Amino acid sequence: MQKNALYNVALILSILVMVAASAFAQDKRVEINPFFGYSFSDGVTVQPIEIGGEVLNAVDVKDGVSFGVSFGYYVNENMEVGFLVSRQESALATEGTNARDLVDMPVYNYHGTFTYNFGDGDASLRPFIMGGLGATSYAPGEAEGIDVDNETKFSSTWGAGLKFYPNPGIGFSLMARWTPTYVKSDPGGYWCGWYGCWLVGDAQYANQFELTGGVSFRF
Repeated sequence: MQKNALYNVALILSILVMVAASAFAQDKRVEINPFFGYSFSDGVTVQPIEIGGEVLNAVDVKDGVSFGVSFGYYVNENMEVGFLVSRQESALATEGTNARDLVDMPVYNYHGTFTYNFGDGDASLRPFIMGGLGATSYAPGEAEGIDVDNETKFSSTWGAGLKFYPNPGIGFSLMARWTPTYVKSDPGGYWCGWYGCWLVGDAQYANQFELTGGVSFRF
């Protein structure tokens, strides 16, 4: 009889612990994820320009270390809205007759994001996909005694990765992210219809391909 009572008490306590743990995990709706990694970047082509006997035909953004932080709020156990800010250590370079680096140029990204997390809210392993819209800012310093203005352009960002939670409050993440930034449009010819013709542009984008790892804190 005593064994049955102890068994019943243990069973009730186990159920209460599981219910409490489930509620504890579900209540954690805010996630902060500092991350660190590396970005592979490119620039855009330009109309060939001759300077001092050299021909310049492209402006490049160099690869470099990147880091940042993302903030997210779970509207339900799968959908998360948030904001991401990051910085890439880079340099502004030219290509043409001779390729050379002109000046150090950090690249900043600011994006509002939407993330879909697969699986249950209390799962320890969760794949995810994300997308966002915002801006990329190129911030060169002084190049050969001349101040170079910052440029801020519209960009989107798209990523996928995996989150691993050893416990409900802290986890780890791996992510691959692509950020195309609209830089300019070159004349791309004419498009004609029955009501006339007009000039169309050939849009050029500078791209960042980023691989990062981070730590996730849930509150």
